[in-house]
Amino acid sequence: MHDDIPQRNLTRADLEKAIEISPYTKWVGTRLTHFEAGRVDIEVDVRKELTQHHGFAHGAIVGYLADTACAWAAASVAGDVVTSEYKLNLLSPAIGETLSARADVIKAGSRQVVVRADVYAVKGGTPKICATALATIARV
Repeated sequence: MHDDIPQRNLTRADLEKAIEISPYTKWVGTRLTHFEAGRVDIEVDVRKELTQHHGFAHGAIVGYLADTACAWAAASVAGDVVTSEYKLNLLSPAIGETLSARADVIKAGSRQVVVRADVYAVKGGTPKICATALATIARV
C-alpha cells in the first residue's frame, strides 16, 4: 500500500488531491463537479489534442472519463481501489465543448464494487449521452 493513500473511504479532498498528483489526470484537465458517497461527477473541456480525425472527442478520452468516474465513485465507499474491468458502449460521437461523466455505485461488496457510468457530450449547454459503462472496481 502507498503511505499517502488513506485506508478509508476517500473524500472529495482526497480526489481533488489525486487530480493534482496524477500527471495524466491533470493534463486531461479533469474537474470533480459532484461528490457524495456512491456518486461522482467529473468533466473535462474538449481540446484539440483530445479529438480524433473526425473532430470529436477520442474514444480513449470517453473511456478515461467512464473509468475514472467509476473508480472514484467506488473509492467514495470503499477506500483505495483499482479498476478490475470495464465495458464501454460508445453510443454516439462525443461532439461538444465539454464531456461529463456521472458514476453511481450499484453494489459495494467486501472485495469489489460494481459501478455504472454515463458519459455526456455537452454542446451549447445541452448534454447528449455518448457512452455508458459498467465497471468492476477492486478494493486494494
